[in-house]
Amino acid sequence: MFVMTIDQRGSTGDQDRVPALLGQVSRLELPQSGHPVFDRSVGDEVQGVVRDPSTVVEIALHALREGRWYVGIGVGSVSLPPGASPREGTGTAFVAARKAVEIAKGAGSQVPLSVVAGIMAGETRGGIPAGGPAGEGVQACANAEAVLRLLGRLVQDRTEAQWRVVDALRRLGTGGQGAGRHGSQKQVARELGISEQSVSRTVLRAAWQEEWAARPAASMLLGFADTQVAQAVKDGRALKDGRA
Repeated sequence: MFVMTIDQRGSTGDQDRVPALLGQVSRLELPQSGHPVFDRSVGDEVQGVVRDPSTVVEIALHALREGRWYVGIGVGSVSLPPGASPREGTGTAFVAARKAVEIAKGAGSQVPLSVVAGIMAGETRGGIPAGGPAGEGVQACANAEAVLRLLGRLVQDRTEAQWRVVDALRRLGTGGQGAGRHGSQKQVARELGISEQSVSRTVLRAAWQEEWAARPAASMLLGFADTQVAQAVKDGRALKDGRA
């Protein structure tokens, strides 16, 4: 399970952008049916519980697009009553997400995103064996973070003109599938009143097709991290029970 903690950058000298972000997230075309619930947690920060790794990727890249948010992703256990606000949740994913957003704040010139594994000895009451799923989970989180930061750099470096083209391409595609092909580019050129050559050059410079080719890799790594973290906790509990 994933918890996302997204904190506004430079909020003390800026307007409160939380309501706008919550509205944007609720309107995203997410990979699976249904939307995860996001809510304001404290100050200019939002938090949400997400089950699907591809949804995590979509929301993270959307938040990074404006360059106004720190994105923390925690991978671990979640306890949340049905229909409850994320503010009422508990579990190691919440702790990991808090640590992740703090790491993102210290990223300096890097893309302000971090992924942290919620592997804690306290959860297993007996400690988690070194290596194995625990080590794999931590490494998978690091790998997912690296890929997401690369994608985030592509997203953050796009100009407004490039976003007009890629947003139009996405409207004509299906979740990025087929977006950027010749037929779609021709339609976008007509819609925006520009040449097909201009659309083609913009798609190339915006690295739109590269982004969509890499998104599944980020999702896969997040999913693997989730599986390994859960297995590490299970192994730790089994080890504790065997010693009892």
